[in-house]
Amino acid sequence: MARPEKILKYCPSCGSGLFKPDSPKSFHCSSCGFKFFINSAAAVAAVIENDAGEILLTVRGVEPAIGALDLPGGFVDPMESGEEALKREVKEELNLDVSEMQYLISYPNEYIYNGYSVFTTDYGYACKVKNFDNIKVADDIADFQFFNPKEIDFNKISSNSIKKILKFYLSEKK
Repeated sequence: MARPEKILKYCPSCGSGLFKPDSPKSFHCSSCGFKFFINSAAAVAAVIENDAGEILLTVRGVEPAIGALDLPGGFVDPMESGEEALKREVKEELNLDVSEMQYLISYPNEYIYNGYSVFTTDYGYACKVKNFDNIKVADDIADFQFFNPKEIDFNKISSNSIKKILKFYLSEKK
């Protein structure tokens, strides 16, 4: 039920019910001619290690995948760069200040929110933070924990894109 063609029934321009999919990624309104595209939203994820080489994972406090392990991060706001979004999200979620970041890789994802598929491109970054002195959970996370990379249970990770970002990061470290 989450796919756009199952949810979007009326033209956002004129309100007509003559708003139909005309490809797997677009809709067309026969009444006013409005064309609507389903595009990927940008999201960011931070891989952060402590001095012991453990990876910081958060526990999702909201759906989708409430209770699952995740990387700190979130959606890129309109007119915000990925790097700005990463710094903002890490600050909002954990009260940490990113001091360095390096782009890793991106993967597609389907984020189902309130019964609607939001297609994302999740950009992974390896990050360093100034320190962990004032770390605290906030925003949409319930908890955090540092994991030895060999002890991460990938079955408990929130999404395939986050699993892939983590696995890529760990493979690059070898």
